Amino acid sequence: MRIVGLTGGIASGKSTVSNLFKVHGIPVVDADLVARDVLKKGSGGWRKVVAAFGNEILLDNGEVDRAKLGQIVFSDPGKRQLLNRLLAPFISSGIFWEVFKLWMKGFKVIVLDVPLLFEAKMDGWTKPIIVVWVDPETQLQRLLARDRASEEDARNRINAQMSLDLKRSKADIVIDNTGSLEDLNEQFQNVLFQVKRPLTWTEFGLSRQGAFSVLLSVTIGVLICRKFYNNGL
Repeated sequence: MRIVGLTGGIASGKSTVSNLFKVHGIPVVDADLVARDVLKKGSGGWRKVVAAFGNEILLDNGEVDRAKLGQIVFSDPGKRQLLNRLLAPFISSGIFWEVFKLWMKGFKVIVLDVPLLFEAKMDGWTKPIIVVWVDPETQLQRLLARDRASEEDARNRINAQMSLDLKRSKADIVIDNTGSLEDLNEQFQNVLFQVKRPLTWTEFGLSRQGAFSVLLSVTIGVLICRKFYNNGL
């Protein structure tokens, strides 16, 4: 199995690229969706977060007010690190099971969409790593237009993440999303070609088909050895 890492920054266009993969039939494991599940009322992640941040982060129905929690952690690096530490084990486990389910279905290529791919040390799971990049000013203006947030809040959210320039330096593939949607689509076609290239022997061995092939080969080898051994006796 080939696990492709996809990351970027807030308002970089990563979600657009993620959706393009889905449109072209490549399944995507979205870490943000997994994070939503681990914060559902009554879950282990929910209990940890409520114990750390108090009931004031809850809505009337008992669910976490994600907007309020976001304002708290994006303005306080210490609380942001605390939240990441609390949720990291639950999110990692959730991502593993989503990947496992796709492996069981026989998919040979999947995309792991993780905003904090490098920060969470998940980049070691993925190859190639794709970074969706925009310049800082474009990122800020897009975020302001998208969320109608104040400039201070927008800058806090951007600064809370690893810089896109640093992420770009760690990437195998960079998608420059400073241009138009047509430019993005053109770049994506080239990326899609690279992602869908034939699996390496190592990647094939990690796929379900590869595992079954290895198991079958070992079984046949054992049966042949037994036959020769019995004949020898």
